[in-house]
Amino acid sequence: MPEPAVISSRSKAPIVAVIDDDESVREALGNLLMSMGLEVEAFGTAEDFLASPRCKSVACLISDVQLPGMSGLELQRQIVEGGNAPPIILITAFARDHVRRQAEQQGAVALLVKPFDGSRMVDCIHRALQD
Repeated sequence: MPEPAVISSRSKAPIVAVIDDDESVREALGNLLMSMGLEVEAFGTAEDFLASPRCKSVACLISDVQLPGMSGLELQRQIVEGGNAPPIILITAFARDHVRRQAEQQGAVALLVKPFDGSRMVDCIHRALQD
């Protein structure tokens, strides 16, 4: 199992996990989140995130819906069913109605369609971390 990419190691900053199989998306989101003063851990798969010892200490989770192996929606369901779920923001290139409904029913903060404006993600992060 590959180790997560810790993009920032600021102490006491909230940790945001980014899960996307596209490295460029992980890097772009990591840079955006670091500019907000957040610590970022990036993962290529949901399974890598779940196997991480820090998976229970994230303040927020951003996940692509379509991932190799477990999907972002399956990850969301598993985390929510486990209790004490962090706020979850889902991102996708394919926003089908059933995906949006399922994300909302499971309590996602937002479902953003790629490509999305960085200011929309910033707004979602602020909303997620206020709860």
